[in-house]
Amino acid sequence: MSTPRPIFIAALPREVSRLVHGWRADDVLQARNIHLYWSDHAVVVCAGMGADRARVAVEAALNLGPTSELISIGFAGSCHPSASVGDILRPTIVIDSKTGERFFSAELDRKLAHKESVDHQILVTVPTPAGVKEKEYLGISYYAHAVDMEAAAVARIARARDLPFSAIKAISDAHDFELPDLEKFSTPEGQFRETAFGFHLALHPSLWKSVATLAKGSKLAAQNLRHAVEAQIEKRKLK
Repeated sequence: MSTPRPIFIAALPREVSRLVHGWRADDVLQARNIHLYWSDHAVVVCAGMGADRARVAVEAALNLGPTSELISIGFAGSCHPSASVGDILRPTIVIDSKTGERFFSAELDRKLAHKESVDHQILVTVPTPAGVKEKEYLGISYYAHAVDMEAAAVARIARARDLPFSAIKAISDAHDFELPDLEKFSTPEGQFRETAFGFHLALHPSLWKSVATLAKGSKLAAQNLRHAVEAQIEKRKLK
C-alpha cells in the first residue's frame, strides 16, 4: 500500500502553477475543469472557486490513494491591517459565514492537547468575493484576519472523513482594497472567464489601476504561497 500523502486544495491553477511545475497531471480530468497534480510526496488539486467546487476537487484527489490530511491553500483577502499583501496566514480557526460552523486546525488541536499557548488566526469562508465593506464587517464580527471561499468546505470534508485539516492562505488583496466586480465573470463551475474579463477591462480604463494592483498582489501571493507549501511538504517528508 502506498504511503498516505497530503492533499492541497486550491481554487484556480494560477494560484499553484509554479508549485506544480514538472509534477504529473491528469489530462482527462482537465476537460472537466479539475486540475489534478501529484508527486511522490503530495497531491495538489484545483476545480474552481467556491464550496461546491472545493468538494469536487477533494473527491477527485481522494481517488489517487491514501490521504494523510487535507490542506486548503490559495489566495485570501485581508480583513485587518495586520494582514498585508503577500503575508502567509495559517488559520487556527475557520468559520463558515453561512452556517456559523467553526473548524479547528490540526495544529490547534495539538497545541490545546499539550496545553501550549495559541496565537489565533481566524479565516472566514464566504460564498462570493468580499468587497471592502464585507471585509470590514467580517473583521469586526468574527475578529477575522482574512476571508476566502473554500476553506470551510474542505474542513467539513476532513471532519466527516476523520482526517486532519489545516489551511495555508496568501493575502492577495489588502483590507482596504476594493475588488473589481469579478463575480459576473465566474462560470457555474467556479472558473474565471479571463478572456471575457479582458474585453471588459479594455473598455473600462477606470479599472486598469485597481486590476494592476490586484495582479501585483496576486503575483506576490502566489510566490509566497509556493514557498510555504514547499516548506510544508518538506516538513512532512522528514516525519
